[in-house]
Amino acid sequence: MANDSATLQKIRVLVAKPGLDGHDRGAKVIARALRDAGFEVIYTGLHQTPEMIVNAAVQEDVQVIGLSILSGAHNALVPEIIAGLKKDGLTDALLLVGGIIPDEDIPGLKAQGVHMVFTPGASLQEVVDYIRTHAPARA
Repeated sequence: MANDSATLQKIRVLVAKPGLDGHDRGAKVIARALRDAGFEVIYTGLHQTPEMIVNAAVQEDVQVIGLSILSGAHNALVPEIIAGLKKDGLTDALLLVGGIIPDEDIPGLKAQGVHMVFTPGASLQEVVDYIRTHAPARA
């Protein structure tokens, strides 16, 4: 069940930078936009391992996980994160990926469990609207 404007509880979003990518300006811009839109945002910082991201998502009981990947390592990192989420039972979280993702890699990521991929040029409002529409509700 998706959240709507009548939902009183804030949507909890984890924004993470997996791997060795050291560029976090975009992730910080997204995190701030989501916060300004009324979401509760947890930003994990740079150089997160898949295990660290999964642990944070479980501990923070998030509804949405946003991965910012500019390094080109999405085909290695995302499957590890998805496997960890499944192993730890967080299968209902909305998994989003943003960054430099070649068009030809997007169908494979979605087939593995990524709900949406946002590439450069996507507006902040697009991301906010997508989360509002698709984030699973929490009891």
